[in-house]
Amino acid sequence: MIAVTGSAGFIGSNLAHRLARDGQALLLVDRNFTPEKSPNIAGLTGHPSMKHDEFLDALATDRVSPEAIFHLGACSSTTEKNWDFLVEINIGYSQKIWNWCASRGRPMIYASSAATYGDGTRGFDDRTPPGKLLPLNLYGKSKNDFDQWALEMAATREAAPPKWAGLKFFNVYGPRERHKGRMASVVWHARKQILETGEMKLFRSNDPAIADGVQRRDFVFVDDCVEHMLWLWKRPAPNAIYNSGTGSARTFLDLTRAVFAGMQREPRIAFIDMPPDVAGQYQNYTQADMSRLIATGYDHPVTVLETGVAKTVQSMEDAQ
Repeated sequence: MIAVTGSAGFIGSNLAHRLARDGQALLLVDRNFTPEKSPNIAGLTGHPSMKHDEFLDALATDRVSPEAIFHLGACSSTTEKNWDFLVEINIGYSQKIWNWCASRGRPMIYASSAATYGDGTRGFDDRTPPGKLLPLNLYGKSKNDFDQWALEMAATREAAPPKWAGLKFFNVYGPRERHKGRMASVVWHARKQILETGEMKLFRSNDPAIADGVQRRDFVFVDDCVEHMLWLWKRPAPNAIYNSGTGSARTFLDLTRAVFAGMQREPRIAFIDMPPDVAGQYQNYTQADMSRLIATGYDHPVTVLETGVAKTVQSMEDAQ
Protein backbone atom coordinates (compact mmCIF):
# COMPACT_ATOMS: atom_id res chain seq x y z
CA MET A 1 0.00 0.00 0.00
CA ILE A 2 1.16 3.51 -0.92
CA ALA A 3 -0.03 6.49 1.17
CA VAL A 4 -0.70 9.80 -0.57
CA THR A 5 -1.29 12.81 1.67
CA GLY A 6 -3.13 15.70 0.08
CA SER A 7 -4.79 13.03 -2.05
CA ALA A 8 -7.96 15.08 -2.59
CA GLY A 9 -5.94 18.13 -3.60
CA PHE A 10 -4.58 19.14 -6.98
CA ILE A 11 -1.21 17.43 -7.43
CA GLY A 12 -2.04 14.69 -4.92
CA SER A 13 -5.21 13.59 -6.72
CA ASN A 14 -3.44 13.46 -10.07
CA LEU A 15 -0.71 11.32 -8.52
CA ALA A 16 -3.29 9.07 -6.85
CA HIS A 17 -5.13 8.45 -10.11
CA ARG A 18 -1.86 7.62 -11.85
CA LEU A 19 -0.81 5.17 -9.11
CA ALA A 20 -4.27 3.56 -9.18
CA ARG A 21 -4.01 3.09 -12.96
CA ASP A 22 -0.64 1.45 -12.38
CA GLY A 23 -2.34 -1.07 -10.09
CA GLN A 24 -1.10 0.30 -6.75
CA ALA A 25 -3.17 -0.14 -3.60
CA LEU A 26 -3.57 3.30 -2.02
CA LEU A 27 -4.34 4.94 1.29
CA LEU A 28 -5.86 8.34 0.55
CA VAL A 29 -5.03 10.94 3.21
CA ASP A 30 -6.25 14.53 3.35
CA ARG A 31 -6.82 17.23 5.94
CA ASN A 32 -10.23 18.06 4.48
CA PHE A 33 -12.28 15.76 2.24
CA THR A 34 -14.64 18.58 1.30
CA PRO A 35 -17.50 18.44 -1.24
CA GLU A 36 -15.49 20.80 -3.46
CA LYS A 37 -12.71 18.21 -3.62
CA SER A 38 -14.93 15.16 -4.17
CA PRO A 39 -14.63 15.26 -8.00
CA ASN A 40 -10.86 14.93 -7.59
CA ILE A 41 -11.11 11.47 -6.02
CA ALA A 42 -14.07 10.23 -8.03
CA GLY A 43 -13.12 6.80 -9.34
CA LEU A 44 -10.88 6.02 -6.35
CA THR A 45 -13.67 4.63 -4.16
CA GLY A 46 -11.96 1.24 -3.87
CA HIS A 47 -9.14 2.78 -1.86
CA PRO A 48 -9.52 3.58 1.88
CA SER A 49 -9.19 7.15 3.14
CA MET A 50 -8.17 8.87 6.39
CA LYS A 51 -8.03 12.40 7.76
CA HIS A 52 -4.48 13.61 8.31
CA ASP A 53 -4.59 13.50 12.11
CA GLU A 54 -6.04 9.99 12.09
CA PHE A 55 -3.26 8.99 9.70
CA LEU A 56 -0.57 10.24 12.07
CA ASP A 57 -2.16 8.32 14.93
CA ALA A 58 -2.41 5.17 12.78
CA LEU A 59 1.28 5.43 11.88
CA ALA A 60 2.30 5.93 15.50
CA THR A 61 0.32 2.87 16.64
CA ASP A 62 1.31 0.68 13.66
CA ARG A 63 -2.30 0.37 12.50
CA VAL A 64 -1.06 1.30 9.03
CA SER A 65 2.39 0.71 7.59
CA PRO A 66 2.61 1.97 3.99
CA GLU A 67 5.40 0.83 1.69
CA ALA A 68 6.06 4.47 0.79
CA ILE A 69 4.55 7.88 1.52
CA PHE A 70 4.04 10.62 -1.04
CA HIS A 71 3.56 13.64 1.21
CA LEU A 72 1.75 16.34 -0.74
CA GLY A 73 -0.61 17.51 1.99
CA ALA A 74 0.03 21.13 3.01
CA CYS A 75 -1.40 24.61 3.24
CA SER A 76 -0.62 25.86 -0.27
CA SER A 77 -1.95 29.42 0.09
CA THR A 78 0.82 31.88 -0.73
CA THR A 79 -1.09 34.62 1.12
CA GLU A 80 -1.52 32.71 4.42
CA LYS A 81 -0.55 34.98 7.34
CA ASN A 82 -0.98 32.56 10.26
CA TRP A 83 2.59 31.41 10.90
CA ASP A 84 1.60 29.07 13.71
CA PHE A 85 -0.78 27.27 11.36
CA LEU A 86 1.93 26.96 8.69
CA VAL A 87 4.38 25.62 11.27
CA GLU A 88 1.85 22.98 12.33
CA ILE A 89 0.74 21.89 8.85
CA ASN A 90 3.74 22.51 6.59
CA ILE A 91 6.58 21.80 9.02
CA GLY A 92 5.44 19.78 12.04
CA TYR A 93 3.20 17.43 10.06
CA SER A 94 6.00 16.84 7.54
CA GLN A 95 8.54 16.19 10.31
CA LYS A 96 6.32 13.52 11.85
CA ILE A 97 5.98 11.71 8.54
CA TRP A 98 9.73 12.04 7.89
CA ASN A 99 10.57 10.60 11.30
CA TRP A 100 8.18 7.67 10.81
CA CYS A 101 9.70 6.87 7.40
CA ALA A 102 13.19 7.12 8.89
CA SER A 103 12.36 4.79 11.78
CA ARG A 104 10.60 2.23 9.58
CA GLY A 105 12.98 2.41 6.61
CA ARG A 106 10.30 3.56 4.14
CA PRO A 107 10.66 5.97 1.19
CA MET A 108 9.25 9.50 1.44
CA ILE A 109 8.66 11.78 -1.53
CA TYR A 110 7.46 15.21 -0.45
CA ALA A 111 6.31 18.54 -1.87
CA SER A 112 8.53 21.56 -1.50
CA SER A 113 7.89 24.66 -3.63
CA ALA A 114 9.55 27.08 -6.04
CA ALA A 115 8.25 29.77 -3.66
CA THR A 116 11.39 29.01 -1.63
CA TYR A 117 13.41 30.89 -4.28
CA GLY A 118 11.83 34.25 -3.47
CA ASP A 119 12.29 36.92 -6.13
CA GLY A 120 14.76 34.78 -8.06
CA THR A 121 17.76 37.04 -7.58
CA ARG A 122 19.57 34.07 -6.02
CA GLY A 123 18.73 31.81 -8.92
CA PHE A 124 16.58 28.71 -9.30
CA ASP A 125 19.20 26.04 -8.70
CA ASP A 126 17.99 23.18 -6.50
CA ARG A 127 21.54 22.74 -5.21
CA THR A 128 21.41 26.14 -3.45
CA PRO A 129 21.33 25.59 0.33
CA PRO A 130 17.99 26.67 1.83
CA GLY A 131 19.82 28.94 4.25
CA LYS A 132 20.88 31.12 1.32
CA LEU A 133 17.34 31.61 -0.02
CA LEU A 134 14.93 34.42 0.88
CA PRO A 135 11.28 33.44 0.26
CA LEU A 136 8.87 36.32 -0.28
CA ASN A 137 6.02 34.96 1.84
CA LEU A 138 5.37 32.83 4.91
CA TYR A 139 4.23 29.88 2.77
CA GLY A 140 7.59 29.85 0.98
CA LYS A 141 9.40 30.24 4.30
CA SER A 142 7.57 27.23 5.76
CA LYS A 143 8.59 25.08 2.80
CA ASN A 144 12.15 26.35 2.93
CA ASP A 145 12.40 25.75 6.67
CA PHE A 146 11.34 22.13 6.22
CA ASP A 147 13.83 21.66 3.36
CA GLN A 148 16.60 22.93 5.62
CA TRP A 149 15.50 20.66 8.48
CA ALA A 150 15.33 17.64 6.14
CA LEU A 151 18.85 18.25 4.85
CA GLU A 152 20.13 18.57 8.40
CA MET A 153 18.46 15.28 9.34
CA ALA A 154 19.79 13.61 6.21
CA ALA A 155 23.32 14.57 7.20
CA THR A 156 22.85 11.96 9.93
CA ARG A 157 21.89 8.83 8.01
CA GLU A 158 20.08 7.27 10.96
CA ALA A 159 17.70 10.26 11.05
CA ALA A 160 16.50 10.05 7.44
CA PRO A 161 14.41 7.74 5.29
CA PRO A 162 16.57 5.39 3.21
CA LYS A 163 14.99 6.88 0.09
CA TRP A 164 13.70 10.45 -0.03
CA ALA A 165 13.24 13.39 -2.36
CA GLY A 166 11.75 16.86 -2.03
CA LEU A 167 10.27 18.42 -5.15
CA LYS A 168 10.19 22.16 -5.69
CA PHE A 169 7.08 22.47 -7.82
CA PHE A 170 7.05 25.50 -10.10
CA ASN A 171 3.84 26.93 -11.66
CA VAL A 172 1.81 23.76 -11.96
CA TYR A 173 -1.41 23.63 -13.99
CA GLY A 174 -3.70 20.84 -15.11
CA PRO A 175 -6.90 18.94 -14.27
CA ARG A 176 -8.45 18.74 -10.79
CA GLU A 177 -7.70 22.20 -9.40
CA ARG A 178 -11.15 23.76 -9.36
CA HIS A 179 -11.34 23.53 -5.56
CA LYS A 180 -8.32 25.84 -5.15
CA GLY A 181 -10.29 29.00 -5.94
CA ARG A 182 -8.03 32.05 -5.88
CA MET A 183 -4.92 29.82 -5.66
CA ALA A 184 -5.81 27.90 -8.84
CA SER A 185 -3.55 28.28 -11.89
CA VAL A 186 -3.88 31.05 -14.48
CA VAL A 187 -5.20 28.40 -16.90
CA TRP A 188 -8.18 27.70 -14.65
CA HIS A 189 -8.85 31.41 -14.01
CA ALA A 190 -8.46 32.27 -17.68
CA ARG A 191 -11.04 29.75 -18.86
CA LYS A 192 -13.47 30.84 -16.13
CA GLN A 193 -13.11 34.54 -17.01
CA ILE A 194 -13.35 33.89 -20.73
CA LEU A 195 -16.58 31.94 -20.28
CA GLU A 196 -18.02 34.69 -18.07
CA THR A 197 -16.80 37.84 -19.83
CA GLY A 198 -15.25 36.86 -23.14
CA GLU A 199 -11.84 38.19 -22.10
CA MET A 200 -8.95 37.51 -19.69
CA LYS A 201 -7.54 40.09 -17.29
CA LEU A 202 -3.84 39.84 -16.48
CA PHE A 203 -1.89 41.76 -13.86
CA ARG A 204 -0.04 44.83 -15.04
CA SER A 205 3.69 44.62 -14.51
CA ASN A 206 5.02 46.00 -11.23
CA ASP A 207 8.48 46.41 -12.78
CA PRO A 208 9.14 49.25 -15.28
CA ALA A 209 11.63 47.03 -17.09
CA ILE A 210 8.99 44.37 -17.83
CA ALA A 211 6.07 44.96 -20.17
CA ASP A 212 2.54 44.02 -19.13
CA GLY A 213 1.90 40.32 -19.67
CA VAL A 214 5.55 39.57 -20.36
CA GLN A 215 6.25 38.40 -16.83
CA ARG A 216 7.68 34.91 -17.33
CA ARG A 217 7.10 31.75 -15.34
CA ASP A 218 8.05 28.11 -15.61
CA PHE A 219 4.56 26.69 -16.25
CA VAL A 220 4.62 22.91 -15.78
CA PHE A 221 1.86 20.44 -16.62
CA VAL A 222 0.83 18.37 -13.60
CA ASP A 223 1.43 15.07 -15.42
CA ASP A 224 5.10 16.04 -15.74
CA CYS A 225 5.29 16.61 -11.98
CA VAL A 226 3.80 13.15 -11.43
CA GLU A 227 6.46 11.67 -13.72
CA HIS A 228 9.17 13.43 -11.72
CA MET A 229 7.88 11.99 -8.45
CA LEU A 230 7.52 8.45 -9.77
CA TRP A 231 10.99 8.56 -11.31
CA LEU A 232 12.62 9.65 -8.05
CA TRP A 233 10.72 6.94 -6.15
CA LYS A 234 11.48 4.06 -8.50
CA ARG A 235 14.99 4.89 -9.68
CA PRO A 236 18.30 4.88 -7.77
CA ALA A 237 18.48 8.68 -7.82
CA PRO A 238 20.45 10.41 -5.06
CA ASN A 239 18.43 11.54 -2.04
CA ALA A 240 18.08 15.30 -2.55
CA ILE A 241 15.82 18.24 -3.28
CA TYR A 242 14.87 18.50 -6.95
CA ASN A 243 13.21 21.14 -9.09
CA SER A 244 9.97 20.08 -10.77
CA GLY A 245 9.45 22.33 -13.75
CA THR A 246 10.18 22.43 -17.48
CA GLY A 247 13.41 24.40 -17.57
CA SER A 248 11.78 26.99 -19.85
CA ALA A 249 10.11 30.29 -18.90
CA ARG A 250 7.04 31.38 -20.89
CA THR A 251 5.05 34.59 -20.68
CA PHE A 252 1.58 35.04 -19.23
CA LEU A 253 0.56 36.22 -22.69
CA ASP A 254 1.75 32.88 -24.14
CA LEU A 255 -0.28 31.00 -21.54
CA THR A 256 -3.42 33.08 -22.00
CA ARG A 257 -3.30 32.82 -25.79
CA ALA A 258 -2.96 29.05 -25.41
CA VAL A 259 -6.16 29.00 -23.32
CA PHE A 260 -8.04 30.99 -25.97
CA ALA A 261 -6.73 28.58 -28.62
CA GLY A 262 -7.86 25.59 -26.55
CA MET A 263 -11.32 27.15 -26.32
CA GLN A 264 -11.24 27.96 -30.04
CA ARG A 265 -11.67 31.68 -29.46
CA GLU A 266 -9.82 34.79 -30.57
CA PRO A 267 -7.72 36.33 -27.76
CA ARG A 268 -9.16 39.28 -25.82
CA ILE A 269 -6.76 40.35 -23.07
CA ALA A 270 -6.94 43.30 -20.66
CA PHE A 271 -4.69 44.39 -17.80
CA ILE A 272 -5.48 45.26 -14.17
CA ASP A 273 -3.43 46.36 -11.16
CA MET A 274 -2.16 43.71 -8.76
CA PRO A 275 -3.94 43.37 -5.41
CA PRO A 276 -1.78 44.82 -2.60
CA ASP A 277 -1.35 41.42 -0.90
CA VAL A 278 0.09 40.01 -4.13
CA ALA A 279 2.25 42.90 -5.37
CA GLY A 280 4.74 42.72 -2.50
CA GLN A 281 5.53 39.04 -3.06
CA TYR A 282 5.15 38.68 -6.81
CA GLN A 283 7.63 36.64 -8.82
CA ASN A 284 8.14 38.25 -12.23
CA TYR A 285 10.37 35.43 -13.45
CA THR A 286 10.87 31.77 -12.61
CA GLN A 287 12.73 29.10 -14.54
CA ALA A 288 13.69 25.77 -13.05
CA ASP A 289 17.23 24.52 -13.41
CA MET A 290 16.43 20.88 -14.24
CA SER A 291 20.02 19.65 -14.54
CA ARG A 292 20.01 17.76 -11.22
CA LEU A 293 17.00 15.65 -12.24
CA ILE A 294 18.36 15.12 -15.76
CA ALA A 295 21.66 13.96 -14.25
CA THR A 296 19.77 11.02 -12.69
CA GLY A 297 18.97 9.77 -16.20
CA TYR A 298 15.51 11.31 -16.41
CA ASP A 299 14.69 11.61 -20.11
CA HIS A 300 10.91 11.97 -20.33
CA PRO A 301 9.90 14.67 -22.84
CA VAL A 302 8.54 17.92 -21.43
CA THR A 303 4.89 18.65 -22.15
CA VAL A 304 4.88 21.75 -24.37
CA LEU A 305 2.83 24.60 -22.88
CA GLU A 306 0.31 24.71 -25.72
CA THR A 307 -0.21 20.94 -25.54
CA GLY A 308 -0.65 20.90 -21.77
CA VAL A 309 -3.04 23.83 -21.82
CA ALA A 310 -5.16 22.20 -24.55
CA LYS A 311 -5.37 18.99 -22.46
CA THR A 312 -6.29 21.00 -19.36
CA VAL A 313 -9.02 22.97 -21.13
CA GLN A 314 -10.44 19.76 -22.57
CA SER A 315 -10.47 18.13 -19.12
CA MET A 316 -12.44 21.11 -17.81
CA GLU A 317 -14.94 20.77 -20.65
CA ASP A 318 -15.30 17.04 -19.94
CA ALA A 319 -15.87 17.68 -16.22
CA GLN A 320 -18.91 19.87 -16.84
